[in-house]
Amino acid sequence: MHAITIPEPGGPEALVWAQVPDPVPGEGEVLVEVVASAVNRADVLQRQGFYNPPPGASPYPGLECSGRIAALGPGVSGWAVGDPVCGLLAGGGYAEKVVVPAGQLLPVPEGIDLTRAAALPEVVCTVWSNVFMVAHLRPGETLLVHGGSSGIGTMAIQLAKAVGAKVAVTAGTKEKLERCAELGADILINYREQDFVAEIKQATGGAGADVILDNMGAKYLERNVEALAVSGRLAIIGMQGGAKGELNIGTLLSKRAAVSATSLRARPLGEKAAIVAAVREHVWPLIASGRVRPVVDRELPMPQAAEAHRVLEASGHVGKVLLVVP
Repeated sequence: MHAITIPEPGGPEALVWAQVPDPVPGEGEVLVEVVASAVNRADVLQRQGFYNPPPGASPYPGLECSGRIAALGPGVSGWAVGDPVCGLLAGGGYAEKVVVPAGQLLPVPEGIDLTRAAALPEVVCTVWSNVFMVAHLRPGETLLVHGGSSGIGTMAIQLAKAVGAKVAVTAGTKEKLERCAELGADILINYREQDFVAEIKQATGGAGADVILDNMGAKYLERNVEALAVSGRLAIIGMQGGAKGELNIGTLLSKRAAVSATSLRARPLGEKAAIVAAVREHVWPLIASGRVRPVVDRELPMPQAAEAHRVLEASGHVGKVLLVVP
């Protein structure tokens, strides 16, 4: 088969479409013939040499895919060869074929075409596990999403609105904020021109955000804690603004607030399977009903993965960038 390989870490040009051995499904695994994958920030870090796959995972980038089942490994039930699926991966999505643990497979939601289904697994599992399973966002509460126009952000807006929450977002342009508003965002904050702490306080009558979904890490840590409401929950899912920050424990105590930080890729198979099962139960009906949908910025041929990475790093996109197998 062909896959995007990384012979040496570096810029986008480090991504090379090359022939590699076909993967073989093991116990409890399924072989998927890939139709599309999607680009995530983690793929950029892997390309740069900063985020290696966990032990035993495919060496090729790609944390989600859609396609059709080509073969079943021993011990797999409930799936059949030819089934259209999408899946959450620890790696290997940038390829013509990939092996997926059966517990990380999802049927393609009703009303979504097979290619666009590649935009769903990573963002939906990330948002559902952090905003709902960890931070327990409830109806009537306020969620602040940093990077509201990203793949994660566009999904977080829709899921929060679907459960009856109020949504605030940060983004860097008027156009991106307008797209967030179209998806249901109530409070629009241009982080280049406005102080998000002051804006969220003003919009909530001084209370602050009940839940914050943060991809920035250290750069926003202190201000995120300031922006939390009493009993607020900060969920950190990225380090785009650095890995080390200072946390004011006094402020956290006075608000009876909580800070959590999670990653998805290296979790044990059982934990991933539990998240995928929860997503299938709670989110898939929302997608089938049309209340939630994947937001796709563009589709590119998979051999042009370098261009897709340039698009992501330029940060001019809204939603997901997909890579389609030729």
